[in-house]
Amino acid sequence: MGYRVPSSGVLTLVICSAFANTAFAGGLERGGYDIDLLFDKSRYAFEAGVTYVMPDRRLKNAHDVNPADGDLNGRSSSVRDTENYAVPYFGVKIGLTDDIDCLADYSEPFGAHSNPGTNWAGANYDVETKLKTHNYGLTCSYKFDAGPGDIRLIGGGFYQEVEGFKEQVVLPAGTPLGPGIFNPSDDTGTLNVQDHGWGWRGGLAYEIPEYAFRASLIYNSQVKYDGLSGTVDLTSVPAVLGAPFGVVTPVYGQATAPDSLELKLQSGIAPDWLAFGSVKWTNWSVLQSVPFCATATRGIVSCVPGSAAKITSLDLLYRDGWTITGGVGHQFNDKWSGAVSLTWDRGTAAMDYGIASDTWTLGAGVSYKPTEHVEFRFAGAVGLLTSGHSGTVVSNGVTYGNDVTYSYGNDFVGALSTSMKVTF
Repeated sequence: MGYRVPSSGVLTLVICSAFANTAFAGGLERGGYDIDLLFDKSRYAFEAGVTYVMPDRRLKNAHDVNPADGDLNGRSSSVRDTENYAVPYFGVKIGLTDDIDCLADYSEPFGAHSNPGTNWAGANYDVETKLKTHNYGLTCSYKFDAGPGDIRLIGGGFYQEVEGFKEQVVLPAGTPLGPGIFNPSDDTGTLNVQDHGWGWRGGLAYEIPEYAFRASLIYNSQVKYDGLSGTVDLTSVPAVLGAPFGVVTPVYGQATAPDSLELKLQSGIAPDWLAFGSVKWTNWSVLQSVPFCATATRGIVSCVPGSAAKITSLDLLYRDGWTITGGVGHQFNDKWSGAVSLTWDRGTAAMDYGIASDTWTLGAGVSYKPTEHVEFRFAGAVGLLTSGHSGTVVSNGVTYGNDVTYSYGNDFVGALSTSMKVTF
């Protein structure tokens, strides 16, 4: 015989609280993949929400270690690197039968936005970089009896788009161009790329509604961006310096969005109380260096790190990520519920390169149900971006970070999340 279990308000608030916690996880993580609406008990459910993330990563002790491409050490050695961003989510769940449910959703699982500008010692490494993904998914489950609970078999697919750009100083102001002639202003170069790909997911879940118990294991596949294409715009750099300066060059490349495996657990632990947790592995190590080469060289010279055909590259050198979350939720009455959670994310920065260090975040939220079919959720998180250093490293015989070195301290990250769900 069970006890009174937490209402759906607590169950869905767990999702909102944990989402605010993990919206600044390692690698290029933004919203990740979220299919929890698939488990809603209603025949029809619509959910829309947005999380606003405010990372405050600041670089310091920046030093231009390659004056040959323009000495920038007279510029600031400290700068804010990250930009605030919003992560939207939309989902519609339909119970086709008593045993078959399907979820169609839109999310932005991966992304990045750094904007240190030109007035720092690493401007020839990064002025601004922005990456964004759009993910359109369809996931279904089939449920059948198994002992005291139900087993769900879960499967689906998704279509994903990626777009982004990177800008950096190529020829700094003051660079000698000839006897008594100096470059009057910073000449920058900009990489613009885009592509699309497909992925799939599969997994299973076991639920005992009497105890609000659920255990799920979901795998999300890699997405191959084999057709990355775009341009490198170097029109601001004097053409007399030779190709590819002074022109816009079509480029190509290839990359892979990582696969992931996530285990989620939740269970009622006392009347109106729920405990929950998750462990996720993300294969960020598939992203090392992504070179971009002139399209005219395709099939003639291999486009790999260190290639003579490379015009520029996106250097990440990631290691695999691990994210662990735990928390509790409580139903105060028929209208109000609350939850708190703590998340640790192992940073993906490897070999003292990049800024993706470990992150600790504490999240909390409330759920308000003015009626049986409408629910509003509000959550927030505060976190610590741990300190580290980025310098010159060698990976697979190729040298990286030989343009700028820098360090960073323990920095703050905050997030606010709000969503609405309608069921009928």
